[in-house]
Amino acid sequence: MGFLDNVERSLERAVNGAFARTFRSGVQPVEVASALKRELDIGAVIIDRDRTLAPNRFVVRVSEQDAQRLLNLGDTLETELREIVVSYAQRQNYQLLGDPDVEIRADDSVTAGVVEIDAKRVTGSIDWVAAMDVNGVRHELHRGTTVVGRGSDCEIRITDNAASRRHLEIIWDGTQGLARDLGSTNGSKIDGQRFREAKLQAGTTITIGQTALRFQMVPGRANAQPGSAASDFWRDQ
Repeated sequence: MGFLDNVERSLERAVNGAFARTFRSGVQPVEVASALKRELDIGAVIIDRDRTLAPNRFVVRVSEQDAQRLLNLGDTLETELREIVVSYAQRQNYQLLGDPDVEIRADDSVTAGVVEIDAKRVTGSIDWVAAMDVNGVRHELHRGTTVVGRGSDCEIRITDNAASRRHLEIIWDGTQGLARDLGSTNGSKIDGQRFREAKLQAGTTITIGQTALRFQMVPGRANAQPGSAASDFWRDQ
């Protein structure tokens, strides 16, 4: 953690302290939700142009009295907090390396009315999703073979005159990608070099004539939808 990160954390603690003095009723669920969103933003790391990884494991530390009040709300609160993490990550285009986990924990060192959160990225069981970006359009790849070319029977159809009707195929097995030229007239290139068969990594760009196809591989996202659980906890959010 760098100097600026330390400064930012100190400012957050100062704001939380002022908030606690203003709202003497203690920590409310909506305040925990806001703090989780802030931690997602702070912890987000840009991996490449299309991937930003965010924390998915959160320990919410509050005072003993605040913890008792929040935990008395039952498992529903932590469930809804997890759903908020998922929905906010989706809105911000963040990827999570596994299902989110939110734990509320009492901490004697935390002042009443203050929320402290420890956040980290934890790799879980990931369902990787592969896709090809072509002219600003993302085509998700299914497991097996996807044919690219000018022909109407191709799964990914391109209009480049330099492309053959069945130009190349992309083979995706759920973890690795492979590109294979199908004997095209003008060939296929990666980094300016023609190839017949090549393994694909996230960010690999295949060129067919003037058309660029960028291979992407991102963690699959959870299916929770914003607002999927109705609760009075979030009326003020």
